[in-house]
Amino acid sequence: MEEKKLLIVTQHFWPEAFRVNDLAVGFIERGWQVDVLCGLPNYPKGEWFSGYRYAGPRRETHDGVNIYRAGEIRRKGNTGLRIFLNYVSWPVCAVANLWRLKGPYEAVLCYNTSPVLMNLPAIVYAKLHKVPLTSYVLDIWPENLYSVLPVKNALLRGVARRVSDWHYRRCDRLVAMSGSLRRRLCQRTGKPESAVAVIPQHCEDFYAVPIRDETLAARFAGRFNLVFTGNFSPAQSLETVIQAAVKARRQGADALRLVLVGDGMSAGALKALAKELDAGDTVEFLPSVRPQQVPAYTALADGLVASLSASEDLGMTVPAKIASYMAAAKPLLASMDGEGAAAVAEAGCGLVSAAEDVDALAANMAALCAADGQTRAEMGRRAFAYYETHYRRRAVLDRLEEFISAR
Repeated sequence: MEEKKLLIVTQHFWPEAFRVNDLAVGFIERGWQVDVLCGLPNYPKGEWFSGYRYAGPRRETHDGVNIYRAGEIRRKGNTGLRIFLNYVSWPVCAVANLWRLKGPYEAVLCYNTSPVLMNLPAIVYAKLHKVPLTSYVLDIWPENLYSVLPVKNALLRGVARRVSDWHYRRCDRLVAMSGSLRRRLCQRTGKPESAVAVIPQHCEDFYAVPIRDETLAARFAGRFNLVFTGNFSPAQSLETVIQAAVKARRQGADALRLVLVGDGMSAGALKALAKELDAGDTVEFLPSVRPQQVPAYTALADGLVASLSASEDLGMTVPAKIASYMAAAKPLLASMDGEGAAAVAEAGCGLVSAAEDVDALAANMAALCAADGQTRAEMGRRAFAYYETHYRRRAVLDRLEEFISAR
């Protein structure tokens, strides 16, 4: 039987740490040949990764995946202007590189993190070659744009809405991570529900394998560690988490420590806030690590923190870290609204508070700190059970493979 070929279009790919990397390998393990059209790695710091520059390399192979890289303006400095230029430059460069692809393909999948413009090269290729296109909508636009760039002008917001809807309508199928996001996409595009599947974002299997790091264990021993791992962006509302940790500590949770592992455009402001609050040893910042190293930090955690800004639109998706936290089999503290909060509540694996509610999150931090070990262990068991049912790669791939292959 001839090997099936899949084209994945996404701006961010290996060595950048996105789950599409693992998804591509999963398709290869199932007998597909996978080509990826992507950009040059510079996320999240905005600097070229070691060994890369604008000139390339433009052609690579990694884990059996054929990688075709198109140029982009890097996010250098992560200013609003640079992010905008990054958003618009890659789709244009990617369209100019479509001729390099070695089809024919059975299907085209756009793994659509921000921006929605990422769909453009996938749309052009799919229409030119009459190949079905599925867009995996991880960030709903233009709503997600406003969590990063505070666009207030009504005219600009109207343009952003029309551009976003144009891209979504021209995809044959859409994948939504939740029922509420599916309803929004159907409303916006006029597509029937049969063309919009609800498939959650999967979690790589390595998140479920704890790493015992003796150095870290000794460093964080003798205290109650709340850990956050990931990107520091305005959408995460980490200022809420810092304020809550300081408040809980001052109200009597003496053993509590907040460990923030990561980096991103909000890092400077968050460190300044911690200094302003005189957080002392309550809040500790650690540099970002590769995803495969994250289990070393979740293993030492007594609880894991996930947060989002107060936004109906952000509430339509389940943050990817919810799945990886559940895989770690640890209690969760969710400071968010909508689907992510609902998942934690349904799993019974932690405590939930409304987005940006410092007092409620501080109370939950203190409550988790005061809970006995047996109670926290049971929360962890429930978290892992929910992960196995909803977020393991094989379950997600089963549904995604069937959906993108349908004629």
